[in-house]
Amino acid sequence: MNDAAAVNTLCILRLSALGDATHVLPLIRTLQKNLPDCRITWILGKGEAKLMDGLDGVELIVFDKLAGLAGVKALARTLNGRRFDVLLQMQLALRANLISSVISAKRRIGYDARRAKEGHGLFINERIRHDKHRVLDVFGLFAEPLGFRQTDVVWNIPVPQTDREWARRQWPDGKPVLLISPCSSHPLRNWLPERYAAVARHAQFKGWQVVLCGGRSGLEREMGDAIMAGMPEKPIDLIGKDTLKQLLALLERADLVMTPDAGPAQMANAMGSKVLGLYACTDGSRSGPYSDMRYSVDHYPQAALQFIGKPASELAWGKRVEYPGVMALIGVDEVIACFERYRADNAMA
Repeated sequence: MNDAAAVNTLCILRLSALGDATHVLPLIRTLQKNLPDCRITWILGKGEAKLMDGLDGVELIVFDKLAGLAGVKALARTLNGRRFDVLLQMQLALRANLISSVISAKRRIGYDARRAKEGHGLFINERIRHDKHRVLDVFGLFAEPLGFRQTDVVWNIPVPQTDREWARRQWPDGKPVLLISPCSSHPLRNWLPERYAAVARHAQFKGWQVVLCGGRSGLEREMGDAIMAGMPEKPIDLIGKDTLKQLLALLERADLVMTPDAGPAQMANAMGSKVLGLYACTDGSRSGPYSDMRYSVDHYPQAALQFIGKPASELAWGKRVEYPGVMALIGVDEVIACFERYRADNAMA
């Protein structure tokens, strides 16, 4: 490990996505604890910047991921004349590697050779060790070349009180709440609407309030309508009605959040709520809710064998099994069993 005393300025490059941005926060808290005088800059995407707005002690620089080369040139102008002691190159993508070329830094820390891809090694001069499997833990390894370890996992995502007050107005107290965020930005990761509806009906039968949430895309509206079509007792429909900060407050207030592998799974976990995660296209043991997987379903090993013909242990870290029909591997009965496990663990009649 190297001496951290010479680290006065540090830049993090992690553009996306919302869930992964949430995973970066414990590393930032570790850096702030061990390098209290270090000036930290984080280059991230627009949505991620909205999510992290108000983050204490961190300069956020927004990179427009849709701007292409013009966005890279704009970033170069923003950073003109600045040189960081350390760059943490935390994104394995060709675009991020190219973006890193306009960030001047003495030490350029990136991923180990086994995880590196798309020319990553050409843009770094130090590597983290190859260890860990879960995304948040791998991100934590970036602290080690600086002389310390990530031993505590702390998020503290800033949420304005006005957004918490908005969330409190969306449903009355009295019933436990199942909040369903049914969509990922990767459509093949989404579960079937009739199966969401079946679980929602079961929750209602058990006396729960069901709430739907999601963004403003046509896909999310269509999914929400399809779920509600299978529910004689309609849920509270908040799809397209919240901001990212308000979503954090909704997730915090819910008793249980049901979602596929998408940002709200990690956001809910960071806000202290339990997650009923649905995994088959992606590896739940890698990217599932960090604090508690007891209420999640993970069919990634089965999907790897059935759709790729290899055991999951032989697939590259982060390999997706995104094929039509993969999420149908997850059955209604086993998701209801996870819901009932949560009820039993919390002594709910």
